[in-house]
Amino acid sequence: MPRLILTGALLAALVTLAACAPKPPAGGGSFRQAGADIWSNAVTAPAALAGTWRQVATFADAEGAGCAPGFVTFTPAGSALGAEGRLCLNGRQAAFRGPLVPTGPGRLRPAGQVQVPLGQDWWLLWIDVDVRTVVVGTPSGDFGFILNRDARLPADRATAAREILDWNGYDTARLRGF
Repeated sequence: MPRLILTGALLAALVTLAACAPKPPAGGGSFRQAGADIWSNAVTAPAALAGTWRQVATFADAEGAGCAPGFVTFTPAGSALGAEGRLCLNGRQAAFRGPLVPTGPGRLRPAGQVQVPLGQDWWLLWIDVDVRTVVVGTPSGDFGFILNRDARLPADRATAAREILDWNGYDTARLRGF
């Protein structure tokens, strides 16, 4: 009987220690907390996104973004959205060209030629009321970025974008501006 009590106490101590251990990022390189809720709250007509957007921030493991800021050009294409661009994602350039097909409110799925990891659904986490800034993320947390109509993101929208990413489980300490 004493052996069972000792084993139970040891097991309880190990479980407690394991619960206190730091958790590794989800998915190996995810920029989001595993299991965190995420919402695509940005509901807008695809035509509202038409034009060229500048990448003003991205997530990266190392200090600095590791590559030049990218861009995305959106073109309305019926219920879909044509897209062409190049983005800096975790220190690497990723290019794409093709349609983004709506899969739900504020959610777009690339259907053309895209580099990894851009083939995942893009969730529009936030668009400011005047459609000047867009925050894009994924449930996997493999990437996230902020687009702006021009290369200068005002402080109020930068703060709002950071808060939205944080609220959606992103590790904003790893968000890098350009």
